[in-house]
Amino acid sequence: MRKHLSLPALALVCCCFWGIQAEVYTSIGQMTDLIYTEKELVQSLKEYIQAEESKLAAVKSWANKLDVLTLASTADPEVYLAHPVNAYKLMKRLNTEWSELESLVLQDPSDGFISNMTVHRQYFPDEEDEKGAAKALMRLQDTYKLDSESFSKGKLPGVHHNAILTVDDCYDMGKTAYNEADYYHAVLWMQQALRQMDAGEEHVVSKADVLDYLSYSVYQMGDLPRAIELTRRLVAIDSSHQRAGGNLRYFEKLLSKQLKELNQEVQEPATEEPIQLGTYKRPKDYLPEREIYEGLCRGEGVKMTSARRSRLYCRYHDGNRNPRLLLQPMKEEDEWDSPHIVRYLNALSDSEIEKIKELAKPRLARATVRDPKTGVLTTANYRVSKSAWLEGEEDPVIERVNQRIEDITGLTTQTAELLQIANYGVGGQYEPHFDFSRRPQDIMVDGNRLATFLNYMSDVEAGGATVFPDFGAAIYPKKGTAVFWYNLFRSGEGDYRTRHAACPVLVGCKWGELDGEFNSNSQAPSNLNINQLIGVSHLTCFFDYFLVGAPCMYLSHRLQSNLHRNVTSGSFHIKKHKKED
Repeated sequence: MRKHLSLPALALVCCCFWGIQAEVYTSIGQMTDLIYTEKELVQSLKEYIQAEESKLAAVKSWANKLDVLTLASTADPEVYLAHPVNAYKLMKRLNTEWSELESLVLQDPSDGFISNMTVHRQYFPDEEDEKGAAKALMRLQDTYKLDSESFSKGKLPGVHHNAILTVDDCYDMGKTAYNEADYYHAVLWMQQALRQMDAGEEHVVSKADVLDYLSYSVYQMGDLPRAIELTRRLVAIDSSHQRAGGNLRYFEKLLSKQLKELNQEVQEPATEEPIQLGTYKRPKDYLPEREIYEGLCRGEGVKMTSARRSRLYCRYHDGNRNPRLLLQPMKEEDEWDSPHIVRYLNALSDSEIEKIKELAKPRLARATVRDPKTGVLTTANYRVSKSAWLEGEEDPVIERVNQRIEDITGLTTQTAELLQIANYGVGGQYEPHFDFSRRPQDIMVDGNRLATFLNYMSDVEAGGATVFPDFGAAIYPKKGTAVFWYNLFRSGEGDYRTRHAACPVLVGCKWGELDGEFNSNSQAPSNLNINQLIGVSHLTCFFDYFLVGAPCMYLSHRLQSNLHRNVTSGSFHIKKHKKED
């Protein structure tokens, strides 16, 4: 009988927007609903405009008709009223028809539109969503080293159409950063607003307001000469500005003091030059491996050497002769050698993916993390996504996916966590973290996460890689595939090399499915055969893996079957000529 281990963490990943009230920005899946909501509101607005135009046309018709009548009646009122019909119609108009006109004027065609707005308003994003989305753009800007001008003009990798930011959009971005005391990003976006303003772009915000925020933010970044120059520009535009004069005197006095302390002569500030992405250094934050992590997200610092590449293979995987995989084995590709990370092709079909999304979408809620101090689940800025949990009994598709994971890994999902569906929002990410628990009290109660099985349910145009800062690996989403690795050593100790992160999605929608579980015992059986632990059959036939330049070439199933019959032990490697990179 085949032995099973509890599988600590299995996952399906998805990146899109969905949301109801607050934190809508954390899920693109839910945000797609807002697109259709907005379309419906536009149609309602058009109907309101048409109703207003119809009402105005009717009122104009009344006015034109009455204008003709009054011209005739006022020419000689007595002669006009001498005719009994005119006298009757005057009584009728003033008693009845003017009342009808009054009712027409008092009609409010906006009722339908306002009613529609009221119905949909409960699903609208709030101020926190707008702020969260703005901060997400800044996160993307930092991670992928994009200047504000490229962002403003919509020049992003992987895009098929451009989306521009206006002067007022850039100003609002800068103001959001300023209100968070994030002067680094406030400078970048206020500078971009000023640049577009100076180029003649239309705007609502005044240049004085932009210079006010920009000059003070530059001062906060420690650049007094530039702060003085910007403040002088502000005074030149608005000499009566409430703060500009006082700020200018303070900046000049402070600069003079600093120069005297350095025994330097006071000099006039140099003419202002545009502030670029690298003009100021981004302040350090709580994440020690920030630079390594973001570099890997950009594809920099990936430690894929020729020697390591030569140790990576493709293979057919039948799950230790699992009956369900004998006729149609999985295509397995090595992604990394140590720790061993593999990718399975065709792990999910398109129809399965759509069904899982359909089941998950109504349940998506902001993803949480466990506070390392209190152990309480809470939301965090370093995990921006929404998730839903699905049980196998809910639908045959979920049960089938769970069974497939068992067949592939040789682990049981009976004691696993529920199938977790993750959908990432604007700049969705999950910064470096461990899947296994490091809290002894949690492990004593629930066990620990032995392994991670991550299904990618969408392709991503740009960004969204899964990266491992410790050993410099980057694994990119590919729809329908799954990656698998162990989080624990056979001793039950955590493998700290598996600290990993989900990079922000720059362009696209990333969906993922994670089936996670806590093992009832954190110790993996010590007498377990290494091939059983890894879940790879020792009869599987290997051949060289072409990592660069061409996809893996797989043997025909007939050849594979023959090799299985002929080989009784060990691994049989089939050497192929390597394709040039």
